[in-house]
Parts: sequence; structure tokens; C-alpha cells
Amino acid sequence: MSLQAKEATLVTMEDGRITSEKGINIELVQKDDLIKVIPGAKVPVDGVVIDGKSSADESFITGESMPVVKKQGSTVIGGSVNQKGLLIVKATHVGNDSTLAQIVRLVEEAQTSKAPIQQLADKIAGYFVPAVVILSLLTLIGWTIVGYYTTDSKMTPLLRFETVIKVAMEAAITVLAIACPCSLGLATPTAVMVGTGVGATNGILIKGGEPLEKIHKATTIVFDKTGTITEGRPRVVALHCNRSPVVLPLRTIALVCGSTESASEHPIGSAVTQFAREVLGSSDWAAVSRFHVAAGHGVSCRLDGLKRVTNMITNDSRTILSLGAGEEITIPGTEIKLHQLATMDAPRSGGSLDSVEVVIGSERMMAKLSIEIDDKTRMQMHEEQLNGRIAVLCAINREIVCVICIADQVKKEAAMAVWALREMAMRIVLLTGDNAKTAESTAKWVGIDEVFAEVLPNQKQEKIKQLQNAGEKVAMVGDGVNDSPALASADVGIAIAAGSDVAIESAGIVLVRNDLIDVVAAIKLSKATTRRIRYNFLFAIIYNLLGIPIAAGIFRPVGLVLQPWMAAAAMAMSSVSVVTSSLLLRRFKKPTFGTLYCARFKEHEAMLAKGEFRVSVHRGLDDSGVFRSRTSSRLSALSSKLDSLLGSTSSIASGFGQKRKYALLEEKDEDIEREEER
Repeated sequence: MSLQAKEATLVTMEDGRITSEKGINIELVQKDDLIKVIPGAKVPVDGVVIDGKSSADESFITGESMPVVKKQGSTVIGGSVNQKGLLIVKATHVGNDSTLAQIVRLVEEAQTSKAPIQQLADKIAGYFVPAVVILSLLTLIGWTIVGYYTTDSKMTPLLRFETVIKVAMEAAITVLAIACPCSLGLATPTAVMVGTGVGATNGILIKGGEPLEKIHKATTIVFDKTGTITEGRPRVVALHCNRSPVVLPLRTIALVCGSTESASEHPIGSAVTQFAREVLGSSDWAAVSRFHVAAGHGVSCRLDGLKRVTNMITNDSRTILSLGAGEEITIPGTEIKLHQLATMDAPRSGGSLDSVEVVIGSERMMAKLSIEIDDKTRMQMHEEQLNGRIAVLCAINREIVCVICIADQVKKEAAMAVWALREMAMRIVLLTGDNAKTAESTAKWVGIDEVFAEVLPNQKQEKIKQLQNAGEKVAMVGDGVNDSPALASADVGIAIAAGSDVAIESAGIVLVRNDLIDVVAAIKLSKATTRRIRYNFLFAIIYNLLGIPIAAGIFRPVGLVLQPWMAAAAMAMSSVSVVTSSLLLRRFKKPTFGTLYCARFKEHEAMLAKGEFRVSVHRGLDDSGVFRSRTSSRLSALSSKLDSLLGSTSSIASGFGQKRKYALLEEKDEDIEREEER
């Protein structure tokens, strides 16, 4: 397993100090061994942290896009990546008992349990060939009997026999020749070959005829979230400033944030640094000193030389923006929303900021450092958290200057792909290991009304089986190792090519271009291919229904006779016709965002933007949302259309006032704190 570490560092400890360490092969690690995990290294085995503090990237197992804080007593998963901080881990599960090994075993079991599909052509040929042989024998016997009754009785017995048998044999051989099931045999493989070729040309790799035939029969499409519906990497999506842009312009805020996080290896830090580069158009940072990381909470440091770096910045079109309180725009050249929350004075030191103390982190970190947060900023921060985003505060000289909102951005085409699938009467489900709040927010953005959140890899497979047991034909779309068991268990697995090798191996269809609209294209291509196969069968059957009677000599009395060579030529022409029919699949046009965009989607998009889309969220293996009636299955597309036209009745409650909003936020505070602990 390439995702697993090859070696582990075995240590011994006395009185909390490491007394010896030794590198060993991963297969030699035993339960209860103490393992040292350095920053940036993979955790060798499942275990429990007994010393150290860090964060770990477990997205390939849990689907959680953000690193998880690890401290004494925390469990770690073999194969996850230690971020920044040394950990001493006590091994609890090794070898075949590890989480990663169990995932691989689930994938193998799911793959071997699939029975090969029996092609329609095999069924037809199984009956057709014996029937033709019998028909040929009956033709031989029939013309032999007829011949003896119709030939001149004055002929010698030998000549009469030769004449009768010649006519009877010609008719029997002609029947065999014209009814050769070549066209039937070519009907399926030629269409499948052309269909898979067309798919590959359009960035859809289909592993054979089975997934090509099955995908259009799917009634439920299950999407993973991280890396499938979303981009799989955090990025800054909004900035809420509470200082006057005249005294503290955007470029200064961007420079302060980028300089501070440039020394961080955390994904959130990388997102903030990338945001600063986009805004400034430069990677020149102020001098950083006294840099400190509070794992899971934020960073702090001292910056010097801000004036010098600010004077070097020439990208004024993005960095000199003057907004009034409450106004917002999109920062030119980016997709980041800039919201002027308030226009207070600059933090201490006035407008000539050159050397400053900076803290970027969570609300809890600000409280720990006794940095006061005003009500308006706190309100904005909690609103973003309720929307499933990560909101961090930036303080300069112990005064809050802005709220930075970070999210795993939804792919641009995701809402279009989901809408198009719903228009095809598909049931759409979001299945993720991420927390329920983030999953719900993502579902609202893309228009998925059923969410199963906080689901582990083996539970994902179980959820797929629950749906199948409810009578659904399930297609699973995913990209990670944690999706692999579900991909293998689904009727059709669809993997993102940018994902893990295990997921690609488990799936029957691979989307090379990482474009979710290709899911729609794969279904349409499957329908086109299946339709072409049926046309081929119909042509072959009609050809035989017309050709066999003529070959059998039914029209001989009126002078219409086929010779064996004519039947052979006709048989060859039927095969050529079937191949030509299959080649017409090359005219298939893959749907794109532009071809799918229409007035109905525009209305649907507007409803999503208003936040009026209703979502049902379930946690873990909760099966209350699995079963549905056939009627609701068929009416899912109609429901989508009605929602787009009429919107949700929840909008009626939008005018109850700001007091109700504050009450709702306070009710959610405890949930937010629990999610931060996770």
C-alpha cells in the first residue's frame, strides 16, 4: 500500500525523555511499541498520542478537509500526515488490523463479489443458433419431400435423387449462410468499443461494457464532498474589515496576513498566504520574528519593515479600495469578497504602521490573549461559521482588524451537474466524513437535498448497501481512499482522476478532467450506446426475419431464389451495416456548462444564492433518510423544478428581525465550540 509509511522510528522513553531510537521496517512494529513521528512524515500505524502536540491531515480516511489537532490522548490513523510538531505515538493496531488495511480489504471483497453481467447478445445467440440449425434441417427435409412430389417420375431414380437433393441442400445451406449470427454478435461489442472510445476522447475512461451499460440504469447518484464536490483545498473566500480603508488599506492588511502566515505550514496558513499573493501580486514579505504556533488555534509574531515592503507594491488596482461601512465588492482579479464591516480608526500606532504585533487565529485564541472582540465582528464571525466556513480573526497591536473567511471552495460546475442530474429524475445524495454543519452548507450551495455526514469509510460502504437494499441502483462519485470501499460496492463507481490510485482502481469509470458535468455526460453516453445496441439488435432481427424465409425458398414458385453465395454476401452486408450503425456513436456531443445552461437553471441558481434550498441532514449510519417510495423517486425532478419556480416557504420567516438572528446564533454557540474541538 503506497499510502502507508515504509519505516517507523522505534523509541524507548524514561521519565518523559527519549533514551534511544531506531529505524525499523513497518512490518516489525508490534502493538504497544512507542513510535516517533516527525513533522511532515506519515504516521506509520494506528495509535494513541502519549507525548507532543501537532495536527494531522486525515482527509484520505475521514474526508475532513481541515487538519485535526493531535495532543496527548488523541488517536492517530496510520497513513495520515503529521503537520507541524513532534509526536510520540503508542501503537494500538498494526498489520492487517490497521484502518488502512481494513479499507483495502473492504475494497477487495466488494470487487470480488460482483458477478459478471450476461450480455443480451449471448442470450439471443443461445436460442437463435439452435433454432437456425433446426430450421435449416426442416428446410432440407421439406424441399426433399416437395422435390419428390414435383419432379418428373419418369427420371431415373439416381438422377431424380440428385435433382431433389441439389435443390434441398441449396436451400438449407442458404438458410445457414444468411442466418449466421454475425450481426447479432457484433451488435454489442462494436457499440461498446465505439462508446468507450468516444468516452476516452471526451475525458471519460470507461473500464469495459459493464459500467457503460449500468450507469444509465442508476437511480441514485451519491457524491463525496471533499475533492469531489469541492476543490479539496482551503482558500480565502471573504474578508470582513472593521478598520477604515483610508488609514488601513487592503494592501496593508494583505501584507500583514501574508507575512505572518508565510512561516506557517498549516493549510489555513497556506490559504491566507495565497490570498495575500493574489491581492498584492507579490511574494515580498515583511521581516518575521518571535513566530509562535498555538496548535489548532492560530499563530502570532512580530513584523518589521512593513513600510519598505508597502512602498514596493505597485498593484494599486487591487489594493487601494475605498468602501463605506456595510459596502462590499469583489476584489478585482480575484473571486474574494471584500466587506467593509465598519470604519473604525487604525489600530494603535496610528496610520504609520511599520513594526507591529500580529495574532491570527480563532476566537478562543483571542480570548486567551485577552484581545477584545466587538459585537459586530463576533456576529459576522459566527454567521460565517454557521455557513460552514472557517472564520479566523486578525489582530494588529492587540486590536481586531478583520475576519478572514476560509472554505473548501465548491467547484464552479457542481451546482450545474447536480441540477442536470435532478432534471434526469436522479436522486442525489451527499455522503461525507466531514462535520454536519459544513456538509449542510456545501449541499445548500450545490442543490443537494439529502446529506449523510460524519460517515467513516466502512460506514460509507454500508450506506451504499442500505440504498441498494432499498431498491436503488447506486452510482458513487468519489476521489479518496476513504471512498474506495463505497466505489467498489456501488453498482457503478466513478472516480476523479486527480484523486487517489486506490479510488481509481476501485471505480468502473474515471473522470480525467475533474469535471462533474462529465458524470452527466457518462450517463448520456451510456444511454446513447445502449440505444444504439438496441437499434443494432433490431436491425439484425429484422434482417433475419426477412432473409430466412427468402433463403428457405418460400418465394421459389414466383421465381425469387437466393443462391448460397448471395446469402453469404447479404450476411456480410448485414455485419457491415451493424458496424456502420455503431460508428454513428462518434457523433455524440458531450454536454458542457454552456449547452446545459438555460432559464430553468438560472432560476434554480437564484434560489440557491438566496439560501432557500432545503436540506435534510443525517449523521453516521442513520438510515431514516435511506428509504423512499417509488413515487418520490419519479417526482424528484418535478420537485426540483417547483422549488426553482416557487422557492422555499422558509423565506417567509426572513423578516422576523435582527433579534431572532442573534438568538439563533447564541443557540448554535455550543455546537460551534464542539466542532472546533473536533
